[in-house]
Amino acid sequence: MTRRAEPPRPPGARSQKTNPTKTTPTRATPRPERVAAFKLGLSAESRAAMFLIAKAYRILARRWKTPFGEIDIIARRRHSLVFVEVKARATLEEAVEAVTEHSKQRIVNAAELWLAHHPHDGKGDIRFDVVVVTPGKIPYHIPNAFDAN
Repeated sequence: MTRRAEPPRPPGARSQKTNPTKTTPTRATPRPERVAAFKLGLSAESRAAMFLIAKAYRILARRWKTPFGEIDIIARRRHSLVFVEVKARATLEEAVEAVTEHSKQRIVNAAELWLAHHPHDGKGDIRFDVVVVTPGKIPYHIPNAFDAN
């Protein structure tokens, strides 16, 4: 069986082949409060990343997704690899309380997967930090906020 040659397409153009029997599922529109929370989280993560850069950290990854969950920021400073959870809340106390045992375990599991994918990063200290972002204030960095145990 021979294939017909297709005319060349410009880079990035999609194939025009369609399947009329296959329907595309429609996505539900997210609720406005979820959209606002998502935007707040992105803004907080950006502020936290800039804050860490100002403190001589090198950002290796942001919003690294795994089957276990997401790590907000992965950074390096000297010989330390740092997995950072960013929390945006109205007060420092609320943000610290928002880092639950479940979220700690999720971050640790995701960090183990990062190290499996990047074994050279495991040669040095590994820390789990939290950066708290509150309105109108400089982000607050809590180094070594929890451990992997």
